Amino acid sequence: MKSTNYHEYGDKPETRKRFWLPLLVALPVVGILLSVPVGLRFLNGEAGLDTPYRYRFSRPPSGTTTLALGKEMAFYQERIRQNPEDGLDRASLAGTYLKKARATGDASWYLLAEQTAQQSLAKLPFHNDGAVLALAQVAQARHDFAEAIRLAEKASGKEDALSIMVTAKLATGKVEEASIVADSLVNLTPTLGALTLQGLVKVAQGKDDAALQSFQQALAAEEPGETGGSIWTRTLLGRFYFKRGELKKAHALYKESLRVLPQYPPALLNLAELEVRQGNYKTAEGYYSKFFLASKNSPTVYDHVALRGMARVKDLSGDQPEAKSWRDKAEARLRQEAAAFGHRRELARLVLERGSSKDIDEALTLMQMEVRVRRDAETLGTLAEALSRSGRWPEARTVMQEALRSGIRDPGLFHQAGVIEQALGNQSQSLAFFRLAQETDPTFDEQAQRALGLGVGLLGMN
Repeated sequence: MKSTNYHEYGDKPETRKRFWLPLLVALPVVGILLSVPVGLRFLNGEAGLDTPYRYRFSRPPSGTTTLALGKEMAFYQERIRQNPEDGLDRASLAGTYLKKARATGDASWYLLAEQTAQQSLAKLPFHNDGAVLALAQVAQARHDFAEAIRLAEKASGKEDALSIMVTAKLATGKVEEASIVADSLVNLTPTLGALTLQGLVKVAQGKDDAALQSFQQALAAEEPGETGGSIWTRTLLGRFYFKRGELKKAHALYKESLRVLPQYPPALLNLAELEVRQGNYKTAEGYYSKFFLASKNSPTVYDHVALRGMARVKDLSGDQPEAKSWRDKAEARLRQEAAAFGHRRELARLVLERGSSKDIDEALTLMQMEVRVRRDAETLGTLAEALSRSGRWPEARTVMQEALRSGIRDPGLFHQAGVIEQALGNQSQSLAFFRLAQETDPTFDEQAQRALGLGVGLLGMN
């Protein structure tokens, strides 16, 4: 079976449950990673990270997680061999397969987890929350959020169930409901993962000060065995600063993530995005190449992000043949994954970049399908773009209003809203949105727009 070592999290058994979520549901909340207040001062832009925000534990040795997962799989497989009718061991094995899926990015492990969880429920139909939650996690990975919520509610009150419900509700645009669940989760267990999820909800609501407080509390709560969650949270903070134009601070946080986990894909890909924004295309290409080198032995769920990013770099560098080649590779991967893992939004963005009338029609069809299951701000923004490119400006305006309704602050969305209002002849509204974009990110300019849509929003799964 395929494996790779770039996700060496070193999770302890008692903490691993808290941190499956960051690596499972990246894309649903990409659209909410938006803004940080101007007054944030917990990073030193000149010297890098202030001491409280450095990772203060030893990073796990290379290979630790891969070895541990192999032993854990063998343990449960042997128990099942000895007792074929046992349901609980199968539920535990399904959980191990999910950990392997998150560690390698290989979708086949999700299929194994699903099959094993179903077998577990066949053996033990009742009081089998482990199998139910495994199926909920697989549903979430496939962007079947309604099913994920339904299954999570069957194990209501458990930490993993509440985590699933927070992200699934964010993904479906139910921000206020997500807030209630996130607060309940923090009250139940104020861990790094729970507090980070709460911070994401606050950002989606435009409550930046409250979000900052949650993220600070999250890092204060981190423990030695939670390396994956710790790096996840720091990468999110980097993303926040990136969206505010605080590129030095974003850079410092991404670098800190890579200091701990040198091949951590979200940090690598977000650093590439940052370099694209600064016009440093060769440097960006270097980060993409480093990602490809790390993942060459096993296709991962990050591949299409890197392929599309490389295409953008080649395009901006004036190498159109190479840009087309990389874009074709990204398209092939996305079409392969779209049905099984819901990458319709990413495919729509890719074909919109080509811009032919046929591509625009396909993008609109893809997004009309996608918003039936996912209605976060980023997804709605992509639908609004497809409508705009189709000349359906009033509909684009309605969709954009929904995207911004929760209070979320994002310079790209604000700029897009301004373009829509401008096309409709609403000059004052257009100027107001352009001002909001500049207030959110004073450095937002044409170069920033060239980097839009690249990178990984947060959790490493697009």
